[in-house]
Amino acid sequence: MAEAVGILEVYGLVTAFVAADAGCKAANVHLEVFDKNKPANADRLPVPLLVCIKYRGSVSDVTAAVEAGIKVAEQTTGVVQHYIIPNPEEGTEKMLKISALDKR
Repeated sequence: MAEAVGILEVYGLVTAFVAADAGCKAANVHLEVFDKNKPANADRLPVPLLVCIKYRGSVSDVTAAVEAGIKVAEQTTGVVQHYIIPNPEEGTEKMLKISALDKR
């Protein structure tokens, strides 16, 4: 069985680092590579960059990590959305490795 994945999308890279740190300290999880998105309406957002944090571990640990990340992110620039996938299938596993952070 695959590890659960918790996805937390936040505004800005600094908030992503702080939320990732909080999640890793709150639960026994590890991180997949961050991903980014600059949507068409970026100029109207609190920060013009959306960053996706991907926590991995057991369902209970991932849930605790996402909750801790949300708490911290809401104190800074905010949360866009979040979701937990208890048992990602093989195609989803491949997609978790993709990141646009190293692309311009």
